[in-house]
Amino acid sequence: MKARGSILVGLLWCLALLSIVVVGALHSARLDLMVVKNHGDLMQAHYLALAGIERAKALLYQDAVTRRKSHKNYSGELANAPEYFKDIRLGRGEYRVFHQGDREDSERILFGVTDEESRLNVNYASIQELGKLYEMPPEVAAEIADYRDEDETVSPNGAEAGDYAALRPPYLPRNAPFQTTRELLMVLKLPRELLVGEDANQNGMLDPEEDDGDESFPPDNRDGYLDAGWSGVITVDSSVQNVNAAGEDRVNVKSADENALLKVQGITAPIARAIVSYRGQNQLDSLADLLDVTAAPPQSQAGPQSQAPPVQSQQQTPPVQGQPQAQPNAPGQGRGPVQQNVTVNQNPAQPAPGRPAGPPGPKMIDENLLMEIADDITVGDDKEQAGAVNINTASLPVLICLPGINEQLAQALITYRRANGFFSNIAGLLKVPGMTREIFKQLAGRITARSETFRILSEGKVSSSGARKRIQAIVHVTSSRIDTLSYREDL
Repeated sequence: MKARGSILVGLLWCLALLSIVVVGALHSARLDLMVVKNHGDLMQAHYLALAGIERAKALLYQDAVTRRKSHKNYSGELANAPEYFKDIRLGRGEYRVFHQGDREDSERILFGVTDEESRLNVNYASIQELGKLYEMPPEVAAEIADYRDEDETVSPNGAEAGDYAALRPPYLPRNAPFQTTRELLMVLKLPRELLVGEDANQNGMLDPEEDDGDESFPPDNRDGYLDAGWSGVITVDSSVQNVNAAGEDRVNVKSADENALLKVQGITAPIARAIVSYRGQNQLDSLADLLDVTAAPPQSQAGPQSQAPPVQSQQQTPPVQGQPQAQPNAPGQGRGPVQQNVTVNQNPAQPAPGRPAGPPGPKMIDENLLMEIADDITVGDDKEQAGAVNINTASLPVLICLPGINEQLAQALITYRRANGFFSNIAGLLKVPGMTREIFKQLAGRITARSETFRILSEGKVSSSGARKRIQAIVHVTSSRIDTLSYREDL
């Protein structure tokens, strides 16, 4: 009996050990299956996010074509379009295209794309513009400019190759445009906390660890809003074509002849002639300079006779002592030299040296006409406006950086566009309270009313497991092509 009892106990122990082995094997198999399934779900989430990217690109292209046909520079329809981008079901999951809202927005999360032209391009901003970024140290603004320029000339308070070579470990500045905004971390003395703010992972979204105070890195103010530092308002990718809303080349008022100017709707023959005449004596460096164009002199005064050089010797040579000075109507005196001087002085476009100019003619272009023609004309031959800021989308911190704009005027601009809709072209700024012609002249070469470069942040999610994947792409979209400028998955 004892032997049988011992055998039974042994069998029970064997069964227990086998059970443990079997349970362990099953548990390991289950873990392996979960790992495989999770990997598969992450792959599906990845492709769901890609679906969001591709849909956004398709809609951006369609929007560009539609705007071109309707001669419209900006619609803003895809900045917040939940019907296209919010939790769109696809297969076993869904995707969303979204971005952080501004403080002024009623919603913290908006479903749509953002444009890079709403940001300040650090590759084209001047030292003065960079210096107006929030809490920007003057020496850092100069060092950013030195890092990107091609020469080794040190700007005041700046830094060039010698300063970087003295670091440990040493490295060299790029001496070329920045390729990413994160490359700014390579600039000497640039404060990282001002560049990234609370957005430590640079994904443009408020994550839990970025809204918990000092409980975890990074430190934040726990206000429910993402302060992304300078990275939230700068870019390296903004660029728009120098064409009008219909996609047609603009007419260069600095070089176009009268016939070319007449092709612009709103420019009449007298205005075209006045522009050509005016630019012969004045610089047209900005569209706002057209407001100073006056009527051209009559054709009879602008003929070959008006081009005769003045004979100044009869005016400037003092009379010989004892000899009577010649008078224009004195008998026996020649009238040639005196008549030449009179002819020259009658031409208001070319007054004789030392003689006052005639009264200017009436102004030919007012602000209303400029707003009508501004989208069809330009003052440069560049095919692209690299680094131009879109006045329809730029935020308050970006607008403040532009030349001539302070916080009060920037806020007035934002208030005006909210009340009246998007600007059809840049000359619409002249309607903003506080905007002067002088300020507009400073701005005209740095702004646009259209965006062509967009940031797409897409997230795919598998419903059963909750697996998520985010992808960010920056694309340049026109009515003829789409180019992907950058692509990032580590979000």
